[in-house]
Amino acid sequence: GAMAPGKKITARIKRTLPVKGPQAPTLSELMRWYCLNTNTHGCRRIVVSRGRLRRFIWILLTLSAVGLILWQCAELLMNYYSASVSVTVQFQKLPFPAVTICNINPYKYSSMKDYLSELDKETKKALETFYGFSEGKSKVRRSVDEGNSTGSDFFKQIPLLKFEDFSKTATDLRSGQKRKIEGSVFHKDSSIVNSGDSNDIIGFQLCDANNSSECALYTFSSGVNAIQEWYKLHYMNIMAQIPLETKEKLSYSADDLLLTCFFDGLSCDKRHFTRFHHPLHGNCYTFNSGENGTILSTSTGGSEYGLQVVLYIDEADYNPFLVTSTGAKIIVHDQNEYPFIEDIGTEIETAAATSIGMHFTRSRKLSKPYSDCTETGADIPVENLYNKSYSLQICLHSCFQKAMVDSCGCAQYAQPLPAGAEYCNYKKNPNWMYCYYRLHEKFVKEQLGCQQICKDACSFKEWALTTSIAQWPSTVSEDWMLRVLSWDKGQKINKKLNKTDLANLMVFYKDLNERFISENPANTLVILLSNFGGQLGLWMSCSVVCVIEIVEVFFIDSLSIVMRRQWQKAKKWWNDRKRDRSGKPPEAGDLERQGHDNPVCIDEDLPTFNTALRLPLPQDNPLPRTPPPNYSTLRLETAFTEQLPDTLEVGQH
Repeated sequence: GAMAPGKKITARIKRTLPVKGPQAPTLSELMRWYCLNTNTHGCRRIVVSRGRLRRFIWILLTLSAVGLILWQCAELLMNYYSASVSVTVQFQKLPFPAVTICNINPYKYSSMKDYLSELDKETKKALETFYGFSEGKSKVRRSVDEGNSTGSDFFKQIPLLKFEDFSKTATDLRSGQKRKIEGSVFHKDSSIVNSGDSNDIIGFQLCDANNSSECALYTFSSGVNAIQEWYKLHYMNIMAQIPLETKEKLSYSADDLLLTCFFDGLSCDKRHFTRFHHPLHGNCYTFNSGENGTILSTSTGGSEYGLQVVLYIDEADYNPFLVTSTGAKIIVHDQNEYPFIEDIGTEIETAAATSIGMHFTRSRKLSKPYSDCTETGADIPVENLYNKSYSLQICLHSCFQKAMVDSCGCAQYAQPLPAGAEYCNYKKNPNWMYCYYRLHEKFVKEQLGCQQICKDACSFKEWALTTSIAQWPSTVSEDWMLRVLSWDKGQKINKKLNKTDLANLMVFYKDLNERFISENPANTLVILLSNFGGQLGLWMSCSVVCVIEIVEVFFIDSLSIVMRRQWQKAKKWWNDRKRDRSGKPPEAGDLERQGHDNPVCIDEDLPTFNTALRLPLPQDNPLPRTPPPNYSTLRLETAFTEQLPDTLEVGQH
């Protein structure tokens, strides 16, 4: 059926009025609609302002506000992952740390003679050749005859060399002959110091066993450093071939090292110490290691209530080339930590009482995303070679050892063995030293990637140490004290100990204040959202609904309009193509009628009946209009020809 006239008009109004919101045919119209209807006042002022200057000012203000919002919100986001540090100090009974003690000399020199005779003979010969130092000719000659030939070939391969005036000419210590040296030079000292009258430098050359032209030359400005480094290199080769059980017997027993022991005012003995074999320091002994499940604690601060031990150092049995200082090394650590004595040990001198006061601090950092630390080390792709809890030091050493096994085919002697690997020695791995020095150089320059992979631990315990030293024993008490200690040691009464063989050590808490440093998130999600809301409200009078509106209009609606326009273009192109083929003329219906072209409906108010009446009529089919009312028919014809007398009177009054 035919549509009723009223419905036709409504349909026509709908078809020709400006289209609102997402149905807008163009992006400019969508933006105009958004600016007029949004709650952000700045956008509305841009559209409704009269005059170019005022509109420009509003555009400037609105863009500035948007810029400020973006900047402030970016700051808020960056600060979201910041942490505040809190320090708590509490007074309580404290667990006593593990204290590991080592003699600076790892193995008794008298026990090592058989293994080191050849190396010592070479070292003495070098001293005689370069410095004219000799212990008596007959002694050196006899040791040459007696020495077995376990490493003689090896010493020929890596001799000590003396360089004259920084030239490439060197004197070989064995033959005394001069020879030309090729290879890149690495100075192990930070700088080469000219010692006035002599410019001679001592060093050694390491060559690649597979490619003899690939050599590295290691030189030292100090002859002492050169001889020690060269000695250590050969020493590690020898020690790597000796089984662990044998090495433990060659080093110091608890009875050898510990003379007296007191803890918390009570006597203690070797049963309170646990043996721990360190490759570079021999047998070390850990007090309060917690191995039997109990960790000692102390409820009183001060030197009387800590650990007090007297150590027997036995300087006469020291290796003269391996170590040049006398005493003991100690390290204070947690029971689950590995004691890196070679890195962070504290040296204790002989003939002195060393007091070490401790302050205990526990620290806890927040892990990702606040900082780049690790909770347990499980997320780090490096196998922990030490049977202890994760630390940065453990990770770096394990990483280097892994690289050593991969690159050189064997493990470095100073660190634990990875599964299936064995320690490097020149018999099985003739190339290991050149490989090790090259690899270590890369490690120090951070080219191995270990420093990038390894991270700090998030929580750790730290004992800050304060060391003080006094002369011990005093001159007046020296005589009786040394005699009593000699008796305790089981010596004959007439064989008195020397005070330079003894060291007195005290380790104690200065106070029982435990400092706990922890990181806490400075922001929470609620605070972050509140700050965002404050910024949006301050600069744009905007809320969450307004943000959703922006997303809807600027992303969803704008995209749909662009897609619709593309679709219409494609459709028109396709229709034109079909029409060109068939040869039909374009239809009138093809021209789209768009509401925004209607000159009548520029008003943003809702349509009224009057605006509907003023719509232009189509040319082809004029609609019948209701004729306007004829107002002349409403004129009143008087029924009375004459006026009544009483009304006349009233009018006259």
